[in-house]
Amino acid sequence: MASGMMVMEFLPQWFSPPALRAYLAEFISTFLFMFATAGSGVSARMVTPDATSDAASLVTVAVAQAFALFVAVFIAADASGGHANPAVTFAFAIGGHIAVPTAVLYWVAQLLGATLACLVVHTLSAGQAVPTTRIAADMTGFGASVLEAVTTFMVVYTVHAACDPRVHRAAGRRGASATETATGSLAVGLVTGACALATASLTGASMNPARSFGPAVVGDDFTNQAVYWAGPMVGAALAALVHRHVVYPASSLPVPDPDPEARRGSVEAVVV
Repeated sequence: MASGMMVMEFLPQWFSPPALRAYLAEFISTFLFMFATAGSGVSARMVTPDATSDAASLVTVAVAQAFALFVAVFIAADASGGHANPAVTFAFAIGGHIAVPTAVLYWVAQLLGATLACLVVHTLSAGQAVPTTRIAADMTGFGASVLEAVTTFMVVYTVHAACDPRVHRAAGRRGASATETATGSLAVGLVTGACALATASLTGASMNPARSFGPAVVGDDFTNQAVYWAGPMVGAALAALVHRHVVYPASSLPVPDPDPEARRGSVEAVVV
């Protein structure tokens, strides 16, 4: 009875106009990211049929991921925080920056956006198969999960370092400037591209459950799908906990200035 009353109390908040705009922003940003990622993979394979053994194809997809994620985070930052990744949302839920029900609705929007983007690429490319993330033949599922956790840790830790909302709250500001947001978005895109170059031939360099889920749905191939959920979620959780409680605990927060506009804090790419 009490839980039902609590749901009814928060239901208008979860589906308020700002919340709906946030879900739409997550859908659009994830769609953009996956459209560029899946499209670049399809294009690379069409130009180079044996793309799996061609370094240029690896660079092409990694650069596309980096650029697309940079833009995806930037365009959604004001409305939703620009997560475009269920692992990032999970990390911010663990840190208490976003409510769990809101995080679940973010996941729904992200997974739908990723799936629709892959479906569009598959349909408009005359039925070309959308590349799925795969584990190298000489790797185990556990090893791939650990590698995905490590790379996702680096991505999510960069997100936290670039956009810790507590810095802006302590400074008396609601969020970051456009320049700060762009800088933070660029940092997230660059580290994602770097990790893609490092591990794409080993695990497919997902670092994002939606990145693996969309192609799996469209291609009806869920092989090793658990790797691309367990690894990124563990890495994201560790990144959130390490940044929040070890590297940048609450005791190290800056004291608010009398004039909040005088401060220039970290980039807030995630708005909660």
